Formats: sequence, structure tokens, C-alpha cells
Amino acid sequence: MIPASALHRVRVWLALFVAGLVLSGATAFALPTETSLLARLIGDGTRMESLWPAMAHWISKVEGGVRASDAEYPFLFYGTDWLAFGHLVIAISFLGPIRDPVKNLWVGEFGMTACALVIPTALILGPIRGIPFFWRLIDCSFGVIGIIPLYFARREILRHR
Repeated sequence: MIPASALHRVRVWLALFVAGLVLSGATAFALPTETSLLARLIGDGTRMESLWPAMAHWISKVEGGVRASDAEYPFLFYGTDWLAFGHLVIAISFLGPIRDPVKNLWVGEFGMTACALVIPTALILGPIRGIPFFWRLIDCSFGVIGIIPLYFARREILRHR
């Protein structure tokens, strides 16, 4: 039996992971608006251009592609709607572990595996899609950051199991 204090810590770690999934999923719904804002903040012609020109240019290039796609082919964003939906569904699957972390330990381990798979996915598919290396590292960081709360939750569960 997990002590109440440990159970609370596990639930907090899992809730942080769920919040990250929901936030990253929700941002996929408003891609045109968000990339436009990002380009105005750190794209070409901003201070970022003098600090990190490659990043500023990449952000502006992405924003231009999103804007052109939105104008001519808005149905392409249906794919990012499904991406967002997938994030939200995965977040819902973590309600079981929040309720009963011991019984649903496997869900957290599944999440850890998914986080680990972000890295080879970004590193293999990124070059195929023309994604700059620095941006692939940013993508990889989502897997690394995501695995942290799941690791601590798992460690706490196994310590008291």
C-alpha cells in the first residue's frame, strides 16, 4: 500500500504530464494564429534575427508555409486537428493511473516508451522533411521533458509497491 503522501506525489507528477499533453495538443488547433504570433515575436526582422538568424529565418519560413497552406489548402490543418485530438486522448488515458497508479503502472511505462520514441522519430524523419537540426533537438526535448514526471511517478510507485 502506497502511503498517502507518496500517492499524492505520484498524482502530481502524472497531472503535470497530463497538463503537458493537453497544452501541447491544444496548441495544434490554432496553428495559423500561433505561428503568426511567433513570427512577429521572434521571426525575421526581430531581435532574434541578430541573436540567432537561423532560428528567426526558420520561424518566418514556417509561418509563411502555414499562412500559404491556410489560404489555399486549409483542409491540411485537419491533420493537425487529429494530432491535437490524439494528444487529448492520450491525456485521458492517464486518468486511470491518476486514480490507481499501482494498478495502471503500465500506462506510465507506455508513456515513457512513447517519450523515448520521440527522439528517433525526430532525428530520422526531421531530415526527410527538411527540418533544421536545431529544431529537431527542440522536438527531442519534448520527449526528454515528458519522460521526467513519468519517471518520478514510476519510481515512487515501485518504491512503495
